[in-house]
Amino acid sequence: MQEITTQRGDARVSMSSATLQRRSVRTREAKLDLVHATDLGRLYQGDCLDLLAETPEESVDLVFADPPFNLGKDYGKHYKDSVHDSAYLDWSRKWIEECCRVLSPGGAFFLYNLPRWNIPNGEFLMSLGMNFRHWITIDIKFGLPIAGKLYPSHYSLLYFTKGKPRTFTRPRIPIATCRHCGKDLKDYGGHRNKIHAEGINLTDVWTDIAPVRHRRTKNRPANELSEKLLERVLTIASEPGDLVLDPFGGSGTTYAVAERMHRQWLGIELGDCEPIINRLTGAGNEVELPGLGDSGKGAARNHRSKSA
Repeated sequence: MQEITTQRGDARVSMSSATLQRRSVRTREAKLDLVHATDLGRLYQGDCLDLLAETPEESVDLVFADPPFNLGKDYGKHYKDSVHDSAYLDWSRKWIEECCRVLSPGGAFFLYNLPRWNIPNGEFLMSLGMNFRHWITIDIKFGLPIAGKLYPSHYSLLYFTKGKPRTFTRPRIPIATCRHCGKDLKDYGGHRNKIHAEGINLTDVWTDIAPVRHRRTKNRPANELSEKLLERVLTIASEPGDLVLDPFGGSGTTYAVAERMHRQWLGIELGDCEPIINRLTGAGNEVELPGLGDSGKGAARNHRSKSA
């Protein structure tokens, strides 16, 4: 194994990985802190814009981003999740443009956010010359309805590529059955017997991604993505050995799935990295759930602002 060395203040941090050598990141003093490393990936603590600025151009094969949604959630003292719309979009454009810069030709960019924000995000990605593939609807119910609006029941997952996709695998999913009687929900026009043995082709509406809401499956009090979602993303647009970048570490779902699926990964988290490290090392996390769900916090804030 060859040695990769990065600079972290006065200390030198080394990790052995021949496969990551050509994609090493040159960190700047006092900006980034390497807090965990495996044979496949590295986790930094710091601002994603600092990491992206030091990441070589066209060195990443897949980007998955699940940024804060500007809903007034509590992410600790490191980040304010309640700013003017224009400030939020300006910040989004900065990291989106950097993600496109580091993405390799044919690489995939998945951006998970509320439809409200992914409309301008998608427009900006197209202005950068990115190739639109899909607007994927993730059918997940929010915790509470929002006054004066239809009940929000989905998130948006944008799927773009840098030119023609280098890798694309269309998964098949099991045929939906009734949970009471076990029979198929559809007869497929009488051609059920002609359907592929592995199931039906995946569409751009995903109804089988359950939210992570139970204490035994959560790694932090805030929102956490399902591993099934990341497994599907990595299956569609990456292969073993590819480098996956997630600039918003959160609970570490992307990194945990990349490890299991033998993808290299690069990640960063501005706040507390301990839940991610505990997850990756198998130590686990004891999570105290908030009294009001994340969606409820956003809904409550929106309701208060309208009542003021």
